[in-house]
Amino acid sequence: MIVIHNNKFCIFIFMILLILISCSNDNYSPKPRGYFRIELPQKKYQLFDSLNYPYSFEYPVYAQVEPYRGVTAEKYWINLVFPKFKAEIHISYKKVHNNLDTLLQDAETLANKHIPKATNINYFKILDDKAKVYGLIYEILGNDVASPYQFYLTDSTSNYLRGSLYFNITPNNDSLSPVIDFIKEDINYFIKTFRWR
Repeated sequence: MIVIHNNKFCIFIFMILLILISCSNDNYSPKPRGYFRIELPQKKYQLFDSLNYPYSFEYPVYAQVEPYRGVTAEKYWINLVFPKFKAEIHISYKKVHNNLDTLLQDAETLANKHIPKATNINYFKILDDKAKVYGLIYEILGNDVASPYQFYLTDSTSNYLRGSLYFNITPNNDSLSPVIDFIKEDINYFIKTFRWR
């Protein structure tokens, strides 16, 4: 049996073992929760101009126009569906018969229902005298708001249309904010190209 009496050699071996042990990857620190990267398509629009409807507009090629099939559905009600984002814009139409004040009040009431979850509501007026399109956009801010963007349009005499953006998932508007901003641009383009028949 060989006995090594060299202290320098023992210290050298001890240092190498210490370095090897200290290089292990046991110092794990958890990363903050992240969200999947959302791929946003290129903006491109198409015309919805059916003779069966009292209005026309342009909408994105990555969306679909479907008839609204809810229990309360009325004529000319549609959904603008964004399948990739699990989002829909519910669009309802009403003919005005001396009830415009009531319809405008209903739009305000429906937007204000989100106040308990909202941190703020921004209002943007729509005034297009040439196309006779007037209205208001409600941008409803807050992480748990179910409908972050709503609007109504009217010609102030005969026609009224209301739209509201919803997601078919539990609201978490922090993670959805890129999609919300993306669809808000599409809604603004919808409003810009909207025409009454």
